[in-house]
Amino acid sequence: MGEHASDEMEALSRTAARLRPWVVRGKPLPNLLFFTDPERTPDPEAVAERLPAGAAVVFRAFGAPDAAARGSRLREITRRRGLGLLVGADADLALEIQADGLHLPERLAGRAPGLRADHPDWLITLAAHDQAAALAGVAMEADALVVSPIFPSRSPSAGAPLGVEGLKRIVEAMETPIYALGGVRADTARLLLDTGIVGIAAVEALSAS
Repeated sequence: MGEHASDEMEALSRTAARLRPWVVRGKPLPNLLFFTDPERTPDPEAVAERLPAGAAVVFRAFGAPDAAARGSRLREITRRRGLGLLVGADADLALEIQADGLHLPERLAGRAPGLRADHPDWLITLAAHDQAAALAGVAMEADALVVSPIFPSRSPSAGAPLGVEGLKRIVEAMETPIYALGGVRADTARLLLDTGIVGIAAVEALSAS
């Protein structure tokens, strides 16, 4: 991992550690989420080796042919290092690699109740891109919501940023714990300390360079 990426991770970790803790079914939620991306984070294992204990990896394979093998490597690293592991969208893959839960994109939020019934021990998080989607996620009884984008993001699917005030309005409107994603870096993360979120999430800001 390059020096700049290491500094970013340390700064994000320090900020995440200052956020309010939240417990779900007797287990503390991670305060830092690393979202993998096949294009933007080509070496997620290297990132997982450096994440602070108590963080979690959200492994998004997007149907890659090596998903099971890579997911199994991430499972080994996360177990050894005291990290959580969620799988993006693919419940079968989550089962195969013995993940701790599932992260669902906004379009699949309706699957959450059935998954909860089938896997009561899983941590289930939902993506939300505006207040209406966040409220829908609450209705689906998600354990946590990942709201994005907060700041301008390089993600090709990112919409207009919600901004700090937009995020605060969403947090204040519901009791479900919320993570902030999208353009979150060492410099922008500090702006989130008083928003009421329980954690921060990032892609490239945590990745090896």
